[in-house]
Amino acid sequence: MAHKITGKTFSLTLLAGLIGPLLAGTPVSAQTADESDAQKEEKIVVVGRRISQTDIAIGTDEATNTLAVTRDELLSAPSGISGLKMLENLPGFNVQTDGALGLYEFGNSVQVRAFQLSQMGFVLDGIPMGRSDAFGGSPIFRYVDNENLGAVVASPGAGDVSAPTYASLGPIASYSTIRPSEEMGGMVAVTVGDFDLQRTFVKLETGDIDGFRAYVSRSKTDSDLWRGPGTIDREHIEAKALYEFGDSYIQATYVANDFFDYDSPSAPASTFASNYYYSYADSIPEGCISSAGSVYDYNGDGSIDDDDFTPVFTGSNCTSYYEDRINIRDDKLYSLGFGTYFSEDVKLDVTAYYEDKDGYGVSPDSYTNTLGIYTRQAAAGLDVVHPRGVQYGLSTVGGEREGLVAGLTWFMGDHKIEFGGWIEDDTYNRTQARLNKTGGSADGNVIMDEVAYYRRNYTAVRDTTQLYVKDNFSMMDDNLMLEVGFKSLSIDYSLDGYRDYADYEIDSQPGYGPQSVEAEYSDNFLPMVGAVYRLNDTDQIFASFAQNYALPAGTDDIFDNAVGFDAPDPKGEEADNYEFGFRTNRETYNGAIALFYTRFDNRLIASSVMNPATGQPEAFYVNAGASKAYGVELSGVFQPEVFDRELYFNANLSYKKAELVDGFGSNPAGSQLPDSPEWLMTGGVTYEPTEWLVANFSAKYTGKRYTDFSESIELDSYLVAQAYVDIGGPNNFGMPENMRLRFNIDNVFDKEVMSFGFTGSTFGRPLSPRTFQATLTVDF
Repeated sequence: MAHKITGKTFSLTLLAGLIGPLLAGTPVSAQTADESDAQKEEKIVVVGRRISQTDIAIGTDEATNTLAVTRDELLSAPSGISGLKMLENLPGFNVQTDGALGLYEFGNSVQVRAFQLSQMGFVLDGIPMGRSDAFGGSPIFRYVDNENLGAVVASPGAGDVSAPTYASLGPIASYSTIRPSEEMGGMVAVTVGDFDLQRTFVKLETGDIDGFRAYVSRSKTDSDLWRGPGTIDREHIEAKALYEFGDSYIQATYVANDFFDYDSPSAPASTFASNYYYSYADSIPEGCISSAGSVYDYNGDGSIDDDDFTPVFTGSNCTSYYEDRINIRDDKLYSLGFGTYFSEDVKLDVTAYYEDKDGYGVSPDSYTNTLGIYTRQAAAGLDVVHPRGVQYGLSTVGGEREGLVAGLTWFMGDHKIEFGGWIEDDTYNRTQARLNKTGGSADGNVIMDEVAYYRRNYTAVRDTTQLYVKDNFSMMDDNLMLEVGFKSLSIDYSLDGYRDYADYEIDSQPGYGPQSVEAEYSDNFLPMVGAVYRLNDTDQIFASFAQNYALPAGTDDIFDNAVGFDAPDPKGEEADNYEFGFRTNRETYNGAIALFYTRFDNRLIASSVMNPATGQPEAFYVNAGASKAYGVELSGVFQPEVFDRELYFNANLSYKKAELVDGFGSNPAGSQLPDSPEWLMTGGVTYEPTEWLVANFSAKYTGKRYTDFSESIELDSYLVAQAYVDIGGPNNFGMPENMRLRFNIDNVFDKEVMSFGFTGSTFGRPLSPRTFQATLTVDF
């Protein structure tokens, strides 16, 4: 069985193996440092230990609304915080995570304009992160520690055509790690906090050795869950080596992330209203196990003896034991980059990367549910074993991702011409089965050779080719900067194996068997046009238009539905993004404001399609028309002179209307998109009275929103506050200047509220309580 959507053939496919997207932050520049400095006029701008790089923060000279969280801000955040959670400091990003650090992978929700997390693109040092799925994906927070980040630069609506991604419908977040230091040394940071948080971060730098320099770091994070039993255990290693010679460089990076945690339950708001700390059980409840009948001949020898077992009946509360709900991930990312100048005007950058993904998750299954599926699969002739009680639900995930990004830049007079491509092969393996445990109890040992039933066992492959061409040039005495480009994107998708129950069995009969599914998604012309006009030395206006195309979100979830016929493939998702804005960078304030309009076509929903052979509907995903979003995003910093530049204020404000253009089912056109509040706001005040003290208090407001398309399940608006105090640097009270002490408090007023809900469901997750941590950092 094969699904096929045929796209136009693009004649430059071979080029992708040779050239591709220009890597962000490469060590070689088109001009010498002296030439660059000569072009920059000295001017006074807002400064502070937590607001450096204001030109990056507001996106100076960018044709799109491009904003950043700079390094100093990153180092003020709670130690060990998820890189994804840092996006909540940018306008337009509705980021909700579980816990003060946001490390629980199934507790993340991100909405920006008309899009959700799966429709965003993430890039790390020019390397695409692929999809953000917890199963089989490469979420950005597995691959970064804040201590090694230089900046997080995000475009909420119209990412650059050179950015390598098949997931983004506009939003792009680019994470850049810092270069190895020219000085030998390092740092050690130790953190303790609530919920028995213990974290260490150690980093060593080689310093410059005849053009070679490198660093390696290791962090270890251990914590209890904030509600219920269970822990978080994360070991993270990063290394970067750089060798510069003449106008060329070679760079290698390595990231390893070993992560283990326990699940915590979602529930309706009414559950958390009566028990805010609702959790899984730390022990097996009394009386939940009873005999399920007579002894069963487990060894199949035709007689009942001591080797056999009486199955036990397990109630629903027997499956609430926390030890049966865990997640384990072991991921590694390697890269090797090279850059050089062919001449003074032509520059090449190439990076090859390889990612190895491995892991599994566990959830229990009750005797009654397992028995029904076992009975059907046994009747269909599968080698399954009668359930014993509570079954061990094992889902394995793994695979490999390898690719190449490269870019050629040609400085031709007033033009900066870039062209290149990206190729990637992403292989994902997934299995699902239910295994027996000794004694039929949730705390029994897993019996690996006793499979009670099978569900999935397949390999999915994504082969991606992206090409782009872009020209940046100036007019009107360099006051008008224009950017014109387009990209081509093609993804060949395939899935082979057992997709779901129906491939194994159908009503006690053999199922469809292992299947092969194929689909091709491509769009060969995705334009982007942008302009920046300098009104004067401090003020700019900018405008942009971009078209984007993406592989359908949750592609594996679509194609692992075991339909019994050649179901129509859902179309690829498409978006048009328009922006117009103004930015300024002055002595006492800076800021940016952007108006945007986004239309998103071919939204996917879980529905059903009609089997023409049987006339009966079968569960599958379909396209449900268009959505749109429009609004305004504002951000800025104000440092009034009256406070001697010791006090400054920052704020982000977003107003957005995100709604259905086309209704579907019982959801009318004009309905607000799930988890898309009209109002988002963050604001803070920072005080720097001396060189050795920085104090900050900030708050975030999230407006009312809904978890469904029909606006029937409402989440209340709420305000949550954070604060930190950072002590360190030159002082007169005897503290070593290479030592810093930081205190962070999250949810200062201990607000209890539902932070987000799952789309189309009454279930959601609560905001974590007030959380304190202290970090001691020593540089050497």
